[in-house]
Amino acid sequence: MPRHLLAIDQGTTSTRALLFDEGGTPLASARRELPQHFPRDGWVEHDAGRLFDDACLAVREVLAAAGLAPPDLRAGAVAAVGVTNQRETVVLWERESGRPLHRALVWQDRRTADHCERLRAAGHEARLQEKTGLLLDPYFSATKIAWLLDALPGARARAERGELLCGTVDSWLLWNLRGPRPADGARHLTDATNAARTALFDLRRQRWDDDLLALFSVPRALLPEVLDSAADFGACDPALFGAPLPLRGVAGDQQAAAVGQACFRAGQVKCTYGTGAFLLLAAGERLPVSRHRLLGTVALRLAGAPSYALEGSIFSAGSSIQWLRDGLHLFAQAKDSEALAATADPARRVHLVPAFTGLGAPHWDAAARGAILGLTRDVTAADLTAAALQAVAFQTADLLSAMAADGAPRPAALRVDGGLSENGYAMQFLADVLDLPVERPACVETTALGVALLAGLGAGVFSSTDELAARWRLAARFLPRMAAAERDERLAGWRAAVLRVLSHG
Repeated sequence: MPRHLLAIDQGTTSTRALLFDEGGTPLASARRELPQHFPRDGWVEHDAGRLFDDACLAVREVLAAAGLAPPDLRAGAVAAVGVTNQRETVVLWERESGRPLHRALVWQDRRTADHCERLRAAGHEARLQEKTGLLLDPYFSATKIAWLLDALPGARARAERGELLCGTVDSWLLWNLRGPRPADGARHLTDATNAARTALFDLRRQRWDDDLLALFSVPRALLPEVLDSAADFGACDPALFGAPLPLRGVAGDQQAAAVGQACFRAGQVKCTYGTGAFLLLAAGERLPVSRHRLLGTVALRLAGAPSYALEGSIFSAGSSIQWLRDGLHLFAQAKDSEALAATADPARRVHLVPAFTGLGAPHWDAAARGAILGLTRDVTAADLTAAALQAVAFQTADLLSAMAADGAPRPAALRVDGGLSENGYAMQFLADVLDLPVERPACVETTALGVALLAGLGAGVFSSTDELAARWRLAARFLPRMAAAERDERLAGWRAAVLRVLSHG
């Protein structure tokens, strides 16, 4: 019987399951839309229970679509399951009942901006960056956890008594997938790539840091055990899918995408264009410390040995297109943006700065808010759509410029994935603005593919990352064709527009 690899991909706007064969070819997929909750300006929440329920529904749909019944599963038709997730988002729940105490606080949530600013003013950011590779920003998990403990009556005392657990979405899914009585006990688990995004994890020592736990007032008892990204995470409760499917791979979505893009060698770079956009440059065995407000992070940990990456985070990419579709009703489907943008006046200079929830790297301005600049009476829906797609490229250029200023070598090409990577207008403009070849793989579901491959590695289906890399296939290459003078003029216009929205001048 052929062995399959199953990925659960829990993202910001949807929860999906994808089934792959051993060669990495997708065989079936299912998707559940995830509602967003915005209780106040800058607050973003998800229903934690729905994250798990939708994951189970999606898995059942995929197994049914592939014709895999419980007897097939018990016979080993699914060799391994991998879990990948929106990073930094946190859930707080009761150890005994598994009941979440609050909606999940999403990575985009900015409610702890003042807390971060107080810590920055007190001089803590340099120490944080040295240990974690991160900066003081509401994006990361630590201040979210502290907010939950302080905002919910009795939560902090219960946490200190060991009655509560907290974790990123992977931990929440693992806790529920393993069921109420897993064979290996009630282990609370995560992997190193997700732990690296909490601002509580020492990247060099690969452990929770007591000084940071004290700084953010987070009790250690809340936090999970940290495993490699390809490891034994237990098995799914047989009651869920009819068999104890082995959980063998876990990684944050961007690290999983880097695996799917075969970015294992130092200097290789990928960017995933989903709700946000995330650029990861493989850095090898040495943790990079950025002088230009980029992030050092764990790219992967295998056999106890971490490899690192330099990362730049863009908060709004596909979400800008979603806003044009759902908020302004400029088109019916996101894919329609490509044809509409192609009709825009190429001489017009309209800039949409998508600071809907602040700006990420390299600015890290939580108080910045979006703007449209260059408006005239003859600006059309096509011009606004083009401006939104161009903003994705401009923000990527800012990240690569910051990486170059940090001493990173110029990459030979940028590998792209995510839903927006299928937009030909956006990818061609990206190649033009970066003056780099942009490569789109045959499988753009690289996040799910990456964690499926990691699960295969954890289950012994594959023996090395070299074997994983051999599965990468190119589908399309976009070559730069914009004149240097136009590129410089457009980038200067973009950077002037960004200066107009920054809250700190």
